Amino acid sequence: MDTATTIFISIGLAMDAFAVSLGVGTSPSVNHEPSWRRVGRISLHFGIFQALMTVLGWLAGSTIADYISAFDHWIAFALLGWVGGRMILSGFSSEENCRCEDITHGRTLLVLCVATSIDALAVGLSLAMLQVNIWSASAMIGVVTLFLSLVGGFTGHLMGTKFGQRMEALGGILLVFIGLRILFTHLTGT
Repeated sequence: MDTATTIFISIGLAMDAFAVSLGVGTSPSVNHEPSWRRVGRISLHFGIFQALMTVLGWLAGSTIADYISAFDHWIAFALLGWVGGRMILSGFSSEENCRCEDITHGRTLLVLCVATSIDALAVGLSLAMLQVNIWSASAMIGVVTLFLSLVGGFTGHLMGTKFGQRMEALGGILLVFIGLRILFTHLTGT
């Protein structure tokens, strides 16, 4: 497979991470941590997870892919819906009552990483069948995801700074919409 094809696959896989980063970037700063650090942290994790899930898919071969493909869209929908719902509630709560949880740490970060990288598992399987050099392909996928997540995160931060706390609710709605899109795409086969 040529480099251009690998880049296009990487961009396609990174779109969910980009959109989630855009939504996460809208959430308010927590504990006065600089936004560039939060955006960098989530982008780095997204890039690493995309690359690792691609390699795992390649290693797993057809054994696990058949089992996961039956319900992977439901997992992504549930995870993105959970995080998005929490962001929506936080965005509509008053500033005083806001719990202001940093969603770029801990369990929530892990949930977002898994939700955005499930498709990379299937792509890794496909790459194994095409006898592609998995190490260069997964590195490209990780780097492209990292870069697009940075762009999405900083764009979301600029929007959140300009439009305030309601942008967090919009970011949550975006995450729920991404989950619904993944679910609809898999259920309808389009």
